[in-house]
Formats: sequence, C-alpha cells, structure tokens
Amino acid sequence: MTPVLRMPRTSAQVVEALVANAILAVLRLDDARSLVDCAQALAAGGVRTLEVTLTTPGAEAAISALRDASPVEAPWLIGAGSVLDADAAQRAIRAGASFLVSPVSDGAVLAAGAAHGVPVIPGAFSPTECFAAQQRAPLVKLFPAGGLGPTYLRDLLAPMPSLRIVPTGGIAIDDVGAWLGAGAVAVGLGSALVSSALVRDGAWDELTARARRCAAQRDAVVARATHDNAGNREDRA
Repeated sequence: MTPVLRMPRTSAQVVEALVANAILAVLRLDDARSLVDCAQALAAGGVRTLEVTLTTPGAEAAISALRDASPVEAPWLIGAGSVLDADAAQRAIRAGASFLVSPVSDGAVLAAGAAHGVPVIPGAFSPTECFAAQQRAPLVKLFPAGGLGPTYLRDLLAPMPSLRIVPTGGIAIDDVGAWLGAGAVAVGLGSALVSSALVRDGAWDELTARARRCAAQRDAVVARATHDNAGNREDRA
C-alpha cells in the first residue's frame, strides 16, 4: 500500500515523508518540459518523491511547476539533486525544493540548507565519509552504490546501525527490495526508473508500471518487517 504523504512543513517532516515513501525517483533528463506528466505517471504507480537534478535543463522552473501541480490530497515531495555549491542550493530553494541532494558532502550546501530549514542529503562512499556526513545531515546518499551491492550496506550498518543511508547510482528496479532489506531507509533510482527516452516518447504507462514494481518491493519489505516485529513482541510476551 502506497504511503499517503501529507504536505510536510518542517525539515523533520520532509525527512519523515521521504523515508515513508522509500523510493526516490532521480530525474536527470534532456528536457524538463514533460516532468509534470512524468510525476503523475510515477505517482500512479506509488512513487511520489522526486529529485530533479540541476543538470536537467530548466530544472528550477520544473521544480516550481511540480510544486504548483502537486495534488493536495496526495502531494508529491519535490527536491533538487546534483547540488554542488551554495549558489545552486539557494536557487533550488527559491524554486521551491523541499530537500537538496548532492553527490558530495559540501559544507556550504549543508549550511545553505540549514539556514532555510531545508534538509540536505550529502553524498558519501566510504565508512568514514558516511559517518562524517551523518554528523551534519539527517540522511546520507551512498553514491555510487550500484557497484557496491546491498551486502556492502549491511556490512556498513553492522558497526554503525544509526546511519540512515539512501543508496543511489546504478541501482536496478529489481534490486530495490534487496537494498531496503539490507537496511536502506530509501533507495534512489535514476534511468532504470525514469529514462530520457521514456519521457521523450511519453511512455507514461511504462513509467507507471516501473513505479509499481518498485512500490511492490517496498511494500513487501514493510510487510515482512511488520510481521517480524509482531513475532518478536509475542516471543517477549
């Protein structure tokens, strides 16, 4: 069952909503003009959290347009990605981004987000980088994660279970469940979920189908966790 996202108002609520949806669609496209249609197709499949990368032409206008088009009853959570410096952070925030994502951990970007009450998800790769990033941010983007695999995340979390990791980069749709099962709080998917070709061709039904595959894996992981927690409570009783 797709989580219903209420319109978040605080940084903590944004993070809570992102984790609740657990699937982050990373939109790195040749053209941003069809992103509202893209968002509608993804939402129909159960994915309502969108990261518009600033490498996409017209990204800032698209962020504003997505916020304006977001349905009141089940709003989309719109953020900006590929945020590399303070100027980019300020522009994304002015456009209406609810969160910022970066492939690196940059102090100026973190400071800009903090100044405006906008959560930043910095990028990290090694255990040391992930630990350091978590000291200044609510979530950490493990990037690029595809070549590492879910086992790396499981090993990373064993000595540092408090890390809240969002693996991104080179992740296939059918691996979403494995990453979430390994302890990821959310998973970012780029071209495996939303490619420029699909958007250019207006293949909205295919986008919805891909989103549903992601959402089904998320829901299965949540159901297993709920079942296991119930069993643990019974054992303790």
